[in-house]
Amino acid sequence: MRATFRSLRGRNYRIWAMGALVSNVGTWMQRTAQDWIVLTMLTDHSATAVGIVMGLQFGPQMLLLPITGLAADRLDRRKLLMCTQAMMGLLAAVLGLLTLSGLVHLWHVYVFAFLLGCTSAFDAPARQTFVSELVGEEDLPNAVGLNSASFNAARMIGPASAGVLIAGMGAGWVFLLNAASFVAVLVSLRRLSIPDLHRRAASPRGASGLAEGAIYVWKRPDLKAALLMLFVFATFGLNFPIFISTMAVGVFHLGASAFGLLSSAMAIGSVTGALMSAGRAQPQFRFLVLAASVFGGGCLLAAASPNEAVFACVLVVLGLCAQTFNTTTNTLVQLGTEPAMRGRVMAILLALLLGGTPLGAPLIGYVADTCGARWAMVVGAAAGALVAAIGMLYLRRAGPKASQAAA
Repeated sequence: MRATFRSLRGRNYRIWAMGALVSNVGTWMQRTAQDWIVLTMLTDHSATAVGIVMGLQFGPQMLLLPITGLAADRLDRRKLLMCTQAMMGLLAAVLGLLTLSGLVHLWHVYVFAFLLGCTSAFDAPARQTFVSELVGEEDLPNAVGLNSASFNAARMIGPASAGVLIAGMGAGWVFLLNAASFVAVLVSLRRLSIPDLHRRAASPRGASGLAEGAIYVWKRPDLKAALLMLFVFATFGLNFPIFISTMAVGVFHLGASAFGLLSSAMAIGSVTGALMSAGRAQPQFRFLVLAASVFGGGCLLAAASPNEAVFACVLVVLGLCAQTFNTTTNTLVQLGTEPAMRGRVMAILLALLLGGTPLGAPLIGYVADTCGARWAMVVGAAAGALVAAIGMLYLRRAGPKASQAAA
């Protein structure tokens, strides 16, 4: 147990973790409220609209890739995070006021999703790589796992809380509470001990950002395999806002509170997967294949679920598999990348993780609208099977040592 939480021994990481947990709860509350108002208030249960919102929110990860990774390598990550976190808080506050006033329209949500995506495109690589400054290389796998555990612990609390608040007070207040939650992470960033940060070597001023990062990845078969698997997995498998919302509303005919509880059920598995990853000394490539395989089978079970209770139980398994896959990929890539290149490579990773959403989410939404929510889950199952096949092909070509080594 001590090994699982060893990063918390450091003061800087403890301060960061406390602020991030509060902010993560608010983020999950907003995601739930956003999906709910699009699905039930601004459209007539249109999964396609939810997919468009997801595409607009995560598309900028790909569009801004040439500069976001370089910014994470060149700029002071702590100051960059303070700017991005403050901007995301402001966007949440404005959307909350529009919703409370009754003036919100679907196009407003589209615009705010895109602006949030642009801000997150700079925030995500800086936040992911900032972890190595908080704990150092030796505790990086543990800290990545604990960060994921925090994010998904918030996922247990946030959606369920949002469901209760939406039913009792309205979605607008959920957005405003999320805006307030960003104060916690801003305070934590201010309170960090700057001399105790593990600063990395600055990247050369002539670095070319995307091109140099892409060349670096292209020369590494292990990184190429892991990132290709992540792209397919994220694009067609990690569409849970659509999976859960359409199954909850279209198949099981649930209300806002039960919808939030389903998202929280999945988070139980996600937290378990993150803590298991944090407890491992080193990540292993074979865990990617195993997680993808079980994920594919779980999606088939979810598609066949006869009621919401069975669906919730399967979501726990899916959450564990998805989190094991994501955390292992994150750690493999960070440990296998030179510190001076880490921001750019992580920007590529995040662009593939989130930037594939504009391709996958509208397609999954269309399948759910035309064929039914259960068939959308089948697409997720196919994605898991394909990812597992890619991983097994890499392991066969790379030899037995590849399954044990970090990327």
